[in-house]
Amino acid sequence: MGEGKRPLRPWWPWFRRLADDIERLARGRSEQAATRARLAQAGALIVERLPDPLIVLGADRGVRQANGAARAAFGEDIAAVLRHPTLRAAIDRAYAERATQSVAFSLPVPVQREVRASVVHLLQELPDGGAAIVVLADRSREQAVERMRADFVANASHELRTPLASLIGFIDTLRGPAADDPAAQARFLGIMAEQAARMNRLIDDLLRLSRIEVDEHLPPTSRVDLRALLLRLAAAFEVRLAERGMRLELALPETLPEIPGDHDQIVQVGQNLLDNALKYGRDGGIVRLAAQATGAPGRPGVAIVVEDDGPGIPRDHLPRLTERFYRVDKGRSRAAGGTGLGLAIVKHVVNRHRGQLTIESEEGHFARFTVWLPAGEPAASDGDKK
Repeated sequence: MGEGKRPLRPWWPWFRRLADDIERLARGRSEQAATRARLAQAGALIVERLPDPLIVLGADRGVRQANGAARAAFGEDIAAVLRHPTLRAAIDRAYAERATQSVAFSLPVPVQREVRASVVHLLQELPDGGAAIVVLADRSREQAVERMRADFVANASHELRTPLASLIGFIDTLRGPAADDPAAQARFLGIMAEQAARMNRLIDDLLRLSRIEVDEHLPPTSRVDLRALLLRLAAAFEVRLAERGMRLELALPETLPEIPGDHDQIVQVGQNLLDNALKYGRDGGIVRLAAQATGAPGRPGVAIVVEDDGPGIPRDHLPRLTERFYRVDKGRSRAAGGTGLGLAIVKHVVNRHRGQLTIESEEGHFARFTVWLPAGEPAASDGDKK
């Protein structure tokens, strides 16, 4: 070492201790960051696996996370749910008062849904920045069941009154004045059988409609081969059409996209529309069943058309055709065996499939029913799990 230079060796232990301290500090911070990351991941996983629909909001009230149950129940409608004025007001109160708020509200589209929400403001932010939790409960099914019970009793008691009174009257006649009149007995028994069959059809349709309404808020998740379904429907109606001297014109492309849907319910739609065309079309007329892929860009779908060349429907009746028990010609409808529920069933099935029903008619010329069904990917829900 040259003269006049101070040795550096005494400083080395100090540098070594400083380097060790810095290394320990960095290692500690790295471990803390890893711990925070693990906690954030664990918290996100817990939220994701919770069975109830749950949305995590940040301090800016933006969505930090929506769990699987929320995505399954509301899908793309989550943003619309959070924008609902009632829920938005509850979120504002929860943030302002730092207290839990509970509200109930209705979502009118795409189908009527009844939702109950609890907004829980957290005392301490979650590792991912979550400041509040919105817990959603879809009460549509429960309320639909309650409405179904009330409607079933009201409708059944109203619509069954007439055929039941007829049956009681005929029974009294058979036990009295017609007790020894075989011709009258045969005639009355035939009428009684018709009235009993009418009551049976009415109850079946009421039960079918009630079941559809209960699950209307849940879109189906299975897929349906629509072309094969329509071909089977057409074959099933051949005999009945021949009895009226009517001809069925089929206009189906070689291929149709599969659609997300409930097979049995779509069969019911086709049966009800073809049944209407058969009942109200003219003798010797033509019934047309057509389908084609159609839809707006980004929203593909399939349009099913059932048309008859009968007397048509007066324009002022068109808006009310899908109401329960609404009949344009009550006498003809009952004579043809109609219950007044066919188009109501069609409307609710189409609603469940997030589709659209269009009715067009020109008096004296035709009646045309068009059902448009989306052909996108099936919704991620439990709609078909009974």
